Amino acid sequence: MSTWNSGYVTDVDYTYGFYKALTPHLLSLFALLRGVEAPGSDLEPRNYCELGCGQGYTTNVLAASNPHIQFYATDFNPGHIAGAQDLARTAKLPNVHFSDDSFGQYLQRRDLPEFDFIVLHGIYSWISPEARQDIVAFIAKRLKPGGIVYISYNCMPGWAAMMPLRHLLTEHAQSQGASRPLLPRVSASLEFIESLHRLEAGYFKSHPLLDGHLKQMKKASRNYIAHEYFNRDLTPFYFKDVIRELSEAKLTWVGPASAISGLDIIHLTKEQQELLAGIDDVDFRETVRDHIVNQQFRRDIFVKGPLRLSRRSVADRWRETRIALTNAGNASHEVKGIRHTLNIQPALIGNLVSTLEAGPRSLREIMGLPAFKDHNLENMIQVISILIEQNALHPCLPEQGQSERKIRTDYFNKAVAERTGEGAQLTTLASPVLGGGVSHDPINLLVWLALHNKEEDIPGAVWNSMTQAGLKLTKDGKTLQTKEENLAELKLLLSSHETKTQPIWRTLGLLGRAMNAASREPIRLGA
Repeated sequence: MSTWNSGYVTDVDYTYGFYKALTPHLLSLFALLRGVEAPGSDLEPRNYCELGCGQGYTTNVLAASNPHIQFYATDFNPGHIAGAQDLARTAKLPNVHFSDDSFGQYLQRRDLPEFDFIVLHGIYSWISPEARQDIVAFIAKRLKPGGIVYISYNCMPGWAAMMPLRHLLTEHAQSQGASRPLLPRVSASLEFIESLHRLEAGYFKSHPLLDGHLKQMKKASRNYIAHEYFNRDLTPFYFKDVIRELSEAKLTWVGPASAISGLDIIHLTKEQQELLAGIDDVDFRETVRDHIVNQQFRRDIFVKGPLRLSRRSVADRWRETRIALTNAGNASHEVKGIRHTLNIQPALIGNLVSTLEAGPRSLREIMGLPAFKDHNLENMIQVISILIEQNALHPCLPEQGQSERKIRTDYFNKAVAERTGEGAQLTTLASPVLGGGVSHDPINLLVWLALHNKEEDIPGAVWNSMTQAGLKLTKDGKTLQTKEENLAELKLLLSSHETKTQPIWRTLGLLGRAMNAASREPIRLGA
């Protein structure tokens, strides 16, 4: 049994994943939504740190698409860091620095810069109080004034009903014997919980919301379940508890790392909104709101010494923000909240999609077009924010330096796609336009690789990669078995892919040359 892990699961690898909310430019936009100045919207040299980076995949994607930022990341699992460093070397990323330090060791390092960004995704609730103290001390020591912190955590009261479930899972796993490998014990514990649920145990009958939670657990990978539920520590926090702890690092809560989670008109009744409006204490008001919506998980933005912008400055920055289309199929005119549904004019969404199909545009350019003359700035900001949340749109970096960024992202994307063809579970390409990632399934990554390599027989090249990776297509819920079946389905998919996906890839700089919407001409690649 290892002693260095402080009760954290280390004998099971964490899942690979790209977490969009950690994107620097998007973090800046979340702050701007709350009228606060934050780094990330320009091309100034910056320093970025991810604490508890897992496999380091998000950090690598962001390093490839933001060469003006130096990225630092640590995770005390050396297996994770070895893999992250190997991908960075293969992708020729000079601006990323990984280490396998614990938070306490990282705190003592003297060779680290001051940071503009410090991010923690899925860490704070799963570590010991001592480790949390090290994180707070690190932020206090290393975050620049005006710097931004992203933190996510399980929270109360939404987790109140799930803590007994977590206790049952871990106790059942321990009863099987600690010498057995963890993953089989995780599976056995889940089966035991399901049997208890089928027997209509009073605990489940008293907490009907657990039905949906159990369904989600059954679909999740066992690696994810192991890290989510089977660490020694799992602490769901009340919002004010997190506020108190982070205040030691001089942090001020700015708002949620989301465009619509705080949109009360769809989540709360009129009476609930009036109740909250009567609470002057911001931190207590947010705590009460968590009880109203039964919040289970929070993603929050904090700033060290937030600079509040005037309404005019906020409006000016929004006008200069460039927006790109990432997936028109995700754009929905219905925005469903806990209580209500907000309906956006379908024509407005259609006009935005058609406008951005040619390439990114600034909000100033968009609002100067005849199709948007009847919409004011506030309305446009709200609609664009919602579409960003739906993964239909995404804010962009400035156009300057885009061609150089594309050279960097091409190296990275080729490394990712080639590893996907070898069976790795990687799902995100880096975009030089967005300064972030675009997630796809493995088949799409193999299509990208065949197109990037200019293969003459695209379906054949994709099939060869699928064979090596052990991948097969499905149709009508059934897995296609033969080469002929898979090739026939691939050809159908590629026909649609050519008209729907590839044009978006070009505007995002993922394929061929990045396009400039204003001129509709390719942007020249740098030397």
